[in-house]
Order: sequence, then C-alpha cells, then structure tokens
Amino acid sequence: MLLILRLIRESYIFAFQAIIVNKIRTILSLSGITIGIFCIISVFTIFDSMEIAIRTNIESLGSNVLFVQKWPWSMGGEYPWWKYYQRPEASLDDMREIQKRSTLSEISAFMIDVTKTVKFHGNYMDGVQIVGVSYNFDRVLPFEISDGRYFSPMESNNGKNVSIIGNEIAANLFGKMDPVGRRIKVMGRNMEVIGVIDKEGEDMFGNSNDNTLYLPINYFKSLVDIRNMDATIIVRAKPLVSNDELRDELTGIMRSVRKLKPSADDNFAINETSIITEGFDSFFNTVAIIGWIIGGFSLLVGGFGIANIMFVSVKERTSIIGIQKAIGAKNYFILLQFLFEAIFLSLIGGIVGLLLVYILTLIISYGFDFELILTAGNIWLGAGVSAAIGLTSGIIPAMRASRLDPVDAMRSTG
Repeated sequence: MLLILRLIRESYIFAFQAIIVNKIRTILSLSGITIGIFCIISVFTIFDSMEIAIRTNIESLGSNVLFVQKWPWSMGGEYPWWKYYQRPEASLDDMREIQKRSTLSEISAFMIDVTKTVKFHGNYMDGVQIVGVSYNFDRVLPFEISDGRYFSPMESNNGKNVSIIGNEIAANLFGKMDPVGRRIKVMGRNMEVIGVIDKEGEDMFGNSNDNTLYLPINYFKSLVDIRNMDATIIVRAKPLVSNDELRDELTGIMRSVRKLKPSADDNFAINETSIITEGFDSFFNTVAIIGWIIGGFSLLVGGFGIANIMFVSVKERTSIIGIQKAIGAKNYFILLQFLFEAIFLSLIGGIVGLLLVYILTLIISYGFDFELILTAGNIWLGAGVSAAIGLTSGIIPAMRASRLDPVDAMRSTG
C-alpha cells in the first residue's frame, strides 16, 4: 500500500513538472484528449438529456395504456399500405363494446380532433386543436385545470355546448379577464367556457394542452362528421394486468365487433408507448456510434500526444532512472511510475474536456428552454476513457524506461 501511494505521489509530481516546465508542448499534446472527451461526452449529454425528456413525455401517457386506432405507429413487413388505408376508423360504438365486454380494462375513452379558429368578440386565435372527448378522458390522460371544472356526466352525455380551453387560448382571447362563464365561437357556434387548463408548455414532440380546446364528443359530432376522421380509443389496464394480456383481450373484442373471420387479418391497430421508445432506442444507439466516431479521431490524436510526452519524459529522465535502478528500484516500479504519469496527464485533459461540457450544459440550460444534464454516468465515462487512453499511450514508453540498463542510463546526459 505504501509503495502504491509512493508511486502515485511521484507520478503526480513528475506529471505536474511536465506541465510546468513544458507548458506549450503539454497543452498542445493534451488538447487532443480534451477535444475528444468534449466531443464524446457532449454528444452523450445532449442525447441523454433528450432521451430523458422524451421518455418522461411518453411515460406521461401511461405505460399501461393502449391505443386502438386505424393506423399502427410502426409500419413494416409485407403488409401493403393500401390495406391500412381501407381499414375502418375507430368508432364510439367500438368504445362502447370495449367498455361492455372488457374485464381487464379499468377505464376507456374516445378522442378525435380537428384544427380550427377560435373567436371571442374581436379577438381570435388560429390553429387551435379542437378535441372531442368522451366523459372519462380526463381519467385516462389526466390534465390539471387551474380555473373552473371538467365536464359533468350530463353535459358529456347530452352533448352540451361547453368547452375547456388551454392556457394560451385563454391568454390570447381574454387577456386578464376571467374566461370561465364567457362564450367563445368555434365553427360558427357559440359555446360556454367552463374550465381553463393549467399552463404546461410544449413537450419534446411539440404537443401542448396550452393550445387545445376540449369539447364533449356528443357536441363535437354536431359540428363535424366524424365517421371518416382519424379517431382513437384509449384503454387503461387494471392494476397488475399486463399490456400483453389487455392487448389479447382487446384484439378478441375488436375482431368480434368487426365480425372478422378467423383467417382474416386484423383491420385495426393496437398501439402502445413502448413502440415509440423502441424506435428512439435505435436512434440513440446510432447517435452514440456517431459520437464515438467523431470523438475517436480526437482521442487517437490525443493518445499520440500523450505517447510523445512520455517518450520525451523518458529521454529527459534517463539518468534519474539509472540512479533509481542502481539503488534498488525494480523494473515494475519504473514501469508503474511512468504509467501512472501517463494516466495523470490524460486525466487532466479529460477533466478539462468534462469542464467544457459542464459549461455547455449551463449555457444551453439557461439560454434555451431545455434542461441539459451532465449525468454521473457520463462523468465516469469521460474519466474512464481518459484513463484508458493514458494507459494505452503510456505503456510503450513505460516499458522502454523499465528495461533501461542502469549503467548505460546513468551515463546518459538526457
């Protein structure tokens, strides 16, 4: 243990002296390690932060929620696209049959949307997402209402002309006025505002309830013909029921409702959030490879820089090595001494690279509406890669130093 501490101390001293005595040479040599670590860890940091944000947004939909739709979220194989196109849309009747027959689902809801202009007196807002929903929608995909309330069962079932609006709609149309109880106009119809959704901001996919207006589906049907519109039935599983179990049950129910023969293909899709995450997994794996390639070239240059420093260091300290051997230093002591020095130098370059990444996270987090996080895993990865580069680059110079003849080494003038 004492020997290891002595090696670390001497290696640290020699590495520090190499930086002090040959500042320019050392800085230029370590810049490759710094740039390489910065490239790799910054790429990982950016995409790890994106992945965390994306997974958080996806998980907000619910991991135990399935979506019955016309189109699958992931299309592939030999199934022709025109067969997807010919499928019927999900309908309210389909949802009612699921609610009646399903024993594994906890709650189900229906949703369908269009994009329209919303008006209030002289103010108007374009591009508002008008969503028709069944009564239980807020239990399947919850949202917070900051002012007012959600639809009552009677309002939903009778299709009353009431609405719940997003925070941005309320700000643009009403300013500082209280929207609740006032009437807005959509598609030429007047409807009362009964609730305002709490401000959310956009998620990673650009979606937000801030720009959304909810209507009871039975009122929405009086405004728009929903028969050929892209609709979704959202089904939440009961506790302890797996998505696979619920999927199998829903498949059986939908095939029965659609009166499909045993040999016929499904004419519906049952989607889940794992489809999205699996797609992003392959994307982030590709990005990681790109990051390693970009940073790998800099690390290769940095490795040669560390090797160059160590070869020069061996040459300059040849006589010192001879003296150490003459007083009893073993070959492994000399070897480890130079290896520790190479690792220390490489770690210094890596730490500077990590510091630059940390500064980048502060700039992006405070300058943009996106939180960039330098994780502990990426810090350890940067330090580990730096140490590995130092070890690899220093092994040949260290072996050469350990094999020097003590007599010839002491005669050397450095």
